[in-house]
Amino acid sequence: MCARSQIVFLLLACNFCALVYAQDPSCCHHAAEFPQCREACDQLAKIRSDSHLRFLYQRLSSYCSESMTELWICINSTLPGASRKSYGWVGLGCCELAISAECRRECKQASSKNDITKICKKDTEKPLYSCITKNEMGSVCCSYAEKQTNCREYCQAIFRTDSSPTSSQISAVKQYCQGTSPQLIGCVANYTKSYPTRSPIDSLYCCDRAEEAHCQTACKRILRTMTTEHEIMEGLINECGSQPLPQDPLWQCFLGSAHPPAKSDPETAPTAKMDCAKLHCCSKANTSLCRKMCQEISTNWGTQTWQEFDQLCEYNPVETDLITCLADVREPCQLGCKDLTYCTNFNNRPTELFRSCNVQSDQGAMNDIKLWSNGTIRMPVMNIPVLDIRKCQPEMWKAVACALQIKPCYSKSRGSVICKSDCVDILTHCGDFTRFPEGQTPERICDLLSPTDDPERCIPLHRYLTPSPFDNIIEEVIHPCNPNPCPSNHLCEVNRKGCHAGQDCLPYFCVPGCKLGEASEFLVHMEARIQVPVRSGQAGCYEVCTCGQSGRLENCVEMPCIDTTQTCVSGEQRKIHGESFKKDCDSCSCYAGETICSSRKCPSLEHSDDDRHLFRGLPCGCPDHFVPVCARNGRTYPSACVARCVGFQDNQFGYGSCRSSEPCSPNPCQKNQRCIPKRRVCLTDMTDYPCLQYECVNRPSGCDPNQLDPACDTDNLEHANLCLLYQRGKTLAYMGHCQDACRVRQEVCGHNGETYSTVCEAFSDRVAVDYHGVCHAMGAVSEFMTDSGCNAVPCPPLSTQGCNPVTPPGACCPICAGMLQILWNKKQMNTFAKLNRNQPITVHNILRILRLHISVPQCDIFGYLSIDSEIVILIVPVDQQPTPLQIEACSKEAEKIDSLINSGSPTLVSHVPLSAFLMSELKLSTVSSAAPPSASSLSLLLLCLLLSILILPFTGRTP
Repeated sequence: MCARSQIVFLLLACNFCALVYAQDPSCCHHAAEFPQCREACDQLAKIRSDSHLRFLYQRLSSYCSESMTELWICINSTLPGASRKSYGWVGLGCCELAISAECRRECKQASSKNDITKICKKDTEKPLYSCITKNEMGSVCCSYAEKQTNCREYCQAIFRTDSSPTSSQISAVKQYCQGTSPQLIGCVANYTKSYPTRSPIDSLYCCDRAEEAHCQTACKRILRTMTTEHEIMEGLINECGSQPLPQDPLWQCFLGSAHPPAKSDPETAPTAKMDCAKLHCCSKANTSLCRKMCQEISTNWGTQTWQEFDQLCEYNPVETDLITCLADVREPCQLGCKDLTYCTNFNNRPTELFRSCNVQSDQGAMNDIKLWSNGTIRMPVMNIPVLDIRKCQPEMWKAVACALQIKPCYSKSRGSVICKSDCVDILTHCGDFTRFPEGQTPERICDLLSPTDDPERCIPLHRYLTPSPFDNIIEEVIHPCNPNPCPSNHLCEVNRKGCHAGQDCLPYFCVPGCKLGEASEFLVHMEARIQVPVRSGQAGCYEVCTCGQSGRLENCVEMPCIDTTQTCVSGEQRKIHGESFKKDCDSCSCYAGETICSSRKCPSLEHSDDDRHLFRGLPCGCPDHFVPVCARNGRTYPSACVARCVGFQDNQFGYGSCRSSEPCSPNPCQKNQRCIPKRRVCLTDMTDYPCLQYECVNRPSGCDPNQLDPACDTDNLEHANLCLLYQRGKTLAYMGHCQDACRVRQEVCGHNGETYSTVCEAFSDRVAVDYHGVCHAMGAVSEFMTDSGCNAVPCPPLSTQGCNPVTPPGACCPICAGMLQILWNKKQMNTFAKLNRNQPITVHNILRILRLHISVPQCDIFGYLSIDSEIVILIVPVDQQPTPLQIEACSKEAEKIDSLINSGSPTLVSHVPLSAFLMSELKLSTVSSAAPPSASSLSLLLLCLLLSILILPFTGRTP
């Protein structure tokens, strides 16, 4: 097959994806006389998670005898890959062809064709029903392929589009299937003979979708004069000067429907995408086999590859990164667990992370115990014979079943693996050695299933043998979005804005989102910019898409590919792409052959004691005098020496802090516009992407009074949103509800070295407070300092007695918080800025996205660019007197984000510009005792009170 035809075939093969299949609940009546089988069948019918569905389906034969023919025939007709009769609800990949939104929605929720007939009428939804009919024929024909993967792939391509099969596709089926599946050849031949022959001129209407007039003309000439697929493809590529990309309207039309739509409706003819979230993970595979199989399950619906994948990769110790990444996509780790009726020892754990704390997992654990009571634990890789677990350590077995179903997450691996010592102990006492396979021992079995005892990488069962110690603690830490209260196509977001007077006020919002591909369960926010792998899955090649109002990823633009094969040299060692390491006291990461490091300062071992005593921990050995300058990136540096050291020329900064300047004087805007100060710190190149500190806006003619994003003006009057404030000719003081305590100017110094008029103004800028008063000192950024310019700064006392705090880089005072120091790639930031209409990337852009990942209202996120150019993130408890549990919750939120960054999880780093994150270092506050909070100064209590009122309307506590 020629190169161009391969491209076309690949695009055709990726044309449709499917959602999670659902088993028909009517099947379960066939198991009425077998309680265990009936329970398992009923659970199977309720599951919507593909991982749960797969694992329970694998275990179903242990619950339900193979002699229950009627049950299995029914189930096999509704589950993917179960028999040759069907690959499941074959209409799922066709749902996007439905013309009406109601039909499209009903189709996605259906489990069979019968479920959609009332809403989707055959006479008005012909493209949908035509697609379903072809998929039904395809599922029958391609089922004859057995395990001949190439044969099955080429067979499925025949049925995946509404176009007539091309000669090259038919030839490929004959080539790959002739010797292995003559039944398939005959089935496909019957289909292709009955399919109407398509003439090139049938696609003339597609030419009108070309953007260039000369391409439209050439397209029509080519279709009228050329006959073969090869000639047409070559002609279009040469004349129109573009490769056949699915996002191009011209090629999307050719690769999609063979007939023009009945009406011009851009929502009726999208090209369905694959599961881009899972495809992100495939590059983490360490073996070519698992990488290929991962790409198959990420791009190909109705495939049986997932069964082979589970057997060959799920328990492969070298594929931990891949399996953990896929688990993050399917079931992200979330804080909190409650309301379980069987796994009750897992309840009331508000500061622990779990993947699957829900009713289905609770029921699944109970079913597992019933199954294991028969004497065998069936795993994808082996069967483990055991004694009667009802008598041999029953509580331990219950903890095992619940842990494997509820899936606690731990800081490093986030995998659901029982600790090795627990595994060996329980099998030593309860394994049935008389039935063990020859040569197997508890130690050997556990080497495969539970290879570690690292408390940060495995689940210690002793934790779940007793109830939670927090059973009697109510709403110190709440989880509004766990379990998820929103519809399946919406994301749950913590409500930090409050509500309009007189309206029902919930602690969360449900906001519409987009799936990362039609077969994906992972959602991103509307208007979000997302980095996804290209369709081929080629390592290092991505495109950036936008989550559009249609609920789909759109406007995709390819980025330059990066060479992931290049290595970096560190001393005598070579580092692979993506590997993080230390160089002296600096954190470094290898990115496509380039070593990117932080610029921390530490005393050299060669320094004398006197030299080390003079070490101030500032860049370039600068003195710790505070004479601030404002650089062109919008960041205030403590001195000209520091600004020069980090790379600014003398003409790129001016004396004085950035907030002391007035960006709208003189007015840079046109007469009919208003100049609004928009202070920001930019992470991109200032020459190509100027970091303007103002915004020119047209005077609003109308505002939406129902949009709630409170803003307070300089007269201490509150407005429902910023638009209304500007419409009324007011000046913004800070975002958030107006606070009486902020009427009077009480200056504070933020961690970014800026002086704010009030604490409210600092919090509105997403900057936490270092100390009270005007900024006059800057702390060191090195942990090796022996002296500090902060010696004369009176720090407020810590809010919680026994707190072991952290001191942010450049700050004077410690704080109880979880802290991340993030190393990032400026070249990638510049690329993202270029794709975003040359708009600079700012620290606020980073904080706005990260804030969505903080699921506990008792914690909020603040951050700044440190003077040594790291992004510092603080996750801070916001109650007026944070309890040890709340401090722990904020530390867990920080731990969660840190692990997602360092593992490159698509749940976080697929978001632009977070994709530019290279690595993170974590420092956590802990509480050494459960003693009551220390007596704090009035000013500190006021600060905490303001914080809780300003940004925390839903803590479940009274400020």
